[in-house]
Amino acid sequence: AYRIRTHIIAHIACTAVDMQTKEVETCCRQAVERFHTVFGRNDKPTVGVFAPGRVNLIGEHTDYNGGCVLPMALHLVTVIIGRPSPGPSPSPSSPSTPVSGGVCRLATCATSSSITGQNNYCEFPVPDCPPDGDERIDTGDPEWAKYVKGVVALMNKGGRVPPFDAVIATTVPLGGGVSSSAALEVATCLFVEKLLQASAEVPLSFTDEEKKERALLCQNAEHRFAGVPCGIMDQFVCLMARENHALFIDCSNQEAEHVSLSNPDLVVLVTNSNYKHSHAGGEYANRRAGCFSAAKKLGKEFLKDVTREEVEAQKDQLEEEEYHYARHVVGEISRTREAVEVLKTEDYRKFGELMNQSHDSLRDDYKVSCDELDQLVDLARQDREGVYGSRMTGGGFGGCTVTLLHRSAVERTIQRIKSNYKNKDHKEATFYVATPSSGAGEIPPEQLQRCLRSCKTAGSGMRFGFPFLAVLVPVVIAITAYLIYAYRQ
Repeated sequence: AYRIRTHIIAHIACTAVDMQTKEVETCCRQAVERFHTVFGRNDKPTVGVFAPGRVNLIGEHTDYNGGCVLPMALHLVTVIIGRPSPGPSPSPSSPSTPVSGGVCRLATCATSSSITGQNNYCEFPVPDCPPDGDERIDTGDPEWAKYVKGVVALMNKGGRVPPFDAVIATTVPLGGGVSSSAALEVATCLFVEKLLQASAEVPLSFTDEEKKERALLCQNAEHRFAGVPCGIMDQFVCLMARENHALFIDCSNQEAEHVSLSNPDLVVLVTNSNYKHSHAGGEYANRRAGCFSAAKKLGKEFLKDVTREEVEAQKDQLEEEEYHYARHVVGEISRTREAVEVLKTEDYRKFGELMNQSHDSLRDDYKVSCDELDQLVDLARQDREGVYGSRMTGGGFGGCTVTLLHRSAVERTIQRIKSNYKNKDHKEATFYVATPSSGAGEIPPEQLQRCLRSCKTAGSGMRFGFPFLAVLVPVVIAITAYLIYAYRQ
């Protein structure tokens, strides 16, 4: 309990900038060490970028229905470091075999278990930019690399993207419903932008319209290369988020508004069920198709244009699943618009009620919750005084919950969940006291250089230490044995 309390106090005391900077530093150090392991200690990355994960406070499964959402960026980040490829070089997977020019070499710091047994290194030629369209493009395994390949391909108009060596590191929970995929896509986009930049000394900078263009490109990559028909929310907030603010996005016109979330007594707690989900399966696509079918039967292009009264009045025209999907989406859009207004007045109790209604609708109508998520929500809601509201977040079928609560209730809420939560895979829940953070950006050159110096120092110590110890240890043993013998004599 003492350790939890100390961690919570330290975390809440940090600003969003502090927390995100620490996460970037952690990932950068991991990535540099992995870069040296894969590509050699004499090789140095010259480019570093990051993109945050996100948590959606309310507005679930509304973005692809033309509705509205209210996410915020997390301090947890995905980092990519690398450099333009120096040309043909030995393959780390087969040192005697040179890699032909024009080949990208990509590694991740993720362990095999966290990426479900996939290889954590791959090589591929710079993919050609496909013609416009919406057909699915298969780039082969590993699955995690498809997000990178898709973004690179769509940015490679005119064959302008150079081959590169790169390493990915992340603190965003994979498969946790907090947008690890969009963080990877957006980080890849910025990484390629930096490779293409005429002057490496000029920091990356985009207007809001340019950010929207890049968000749409990343969304298209996820549709066509990863096979996930996601909405626009994740990529938008990854690029456009602002410190101490949530981002209200109207997905019908792609307009965004920053909404203050800076009350020091307010805490957003993200709880990972550690029961993983996958959107590439059929459940997500089936619900999306069901929503489009329902809208068409109701005479509209999107469910955003349908009222609750119309859903109920024309219920007989819909299949039972379509009716429940439509009821959730139409209700959720209304809840989200109301939630933005009450958040502006800091009516957190009402906001929490809307979060609770959102979860109940996702569980009962949209049917994307699961036992693990329901447990986490129910356990959080038991504190009616300190907890304002709790709901599942993300696509569903596992992943995370988001809980809005007073800072005084954080410790006891975590303790209650830790003591009572049961997971099918016998895993404990993990907790993130989330900080509304800024969107994606470039790692400052001085920070990248600091990580390089740190890893170089550590590496030098290792190279010196092992041979030295190999000589020192036997000498110490021999001297000790002699002294013992002399003492006994």
